Amino acid sequence: MSKEKPAYRRILLKLSGESLLGDLPFGIDIKTANSIAQDIKEIHDLNVQIAIMIGGGNLFRGIRGTEAGMDRASADYMGLMATIMNAIALQDALEKVGCDSRHICAIEVKAVAEPFIRGRVIRHLEKGRVVIFSAGLGSPYFTTDTASALRALEIGADVIFKATKVDGAYSADPVKDKSAKKFMVISHEDVIKRGLQVMDTTAFTLCKENKMPIVIFNLQKQGNLKNAVLGLDVGTKIF
Repeated sequence: MSKEKPAYRRILLKLSGESLLGDLPFGIDIKTANSIAQDIKEIHDLNVQIAIMIGGGNLFRGIRGTEAGMDRASADYMGLMATIMNAIALQDALEKVGCDSRHICAIEVKAVAEPFIRGRVIRHLEKGRVVIFSAGLGSPYFTTDTASALRALEIGADVIFKATKVDGAYSADPVKDKSAKKFMVISHEDVIKRGLQVMDTTAFTLCKENKMPIVIFNLQKQGNLKNAVLGLDVGTKIF
């Protein structure tokens, strides 16, 4: 049994749909899904209770449909459908590495997922099952960032881990500005004052008002998820 002690008991991991792309320009790279599943298993083996909110941007992003002339609600619903496909792929990958999991969807799709019932979800977590949330909140106009914040609060998560392609929050875009400063630790208030784009405004306001910590880290670096769960200096901690 591992002697490593996690810093958190229950977490919500926010995964973008793009995290499943791998080197593909579009779709789901199964090898990448399997790699993410292995990273999740590492923290699952530490007896951390894990809930995951999955996005759908690798398949369809609602805002793109709107920009092309679609009705906003219709485009957003298509984006929600994309998250369901991603959740099915991730659940398959998790099961193959030995993680018992449950797919919880905010839209009724009985053949592949359970509905969101707060008490049942918490029970799944307590039994050591990885919970995958799809379809955001089941309504248009709400991002998966907002869904992550709300679900994290509903299930009593200790923290939201936001997996990205960069290793934290910076004072400016580090790709465009080489002098951009990375913040190791920053408060919710300072994020707002500095105008940092951590989450959408609704999501971040929910976290700030309810004192929900956020950790932003680079998922693509091997071992980062585990190190973040152990409380090591990975990414940016917002509290």
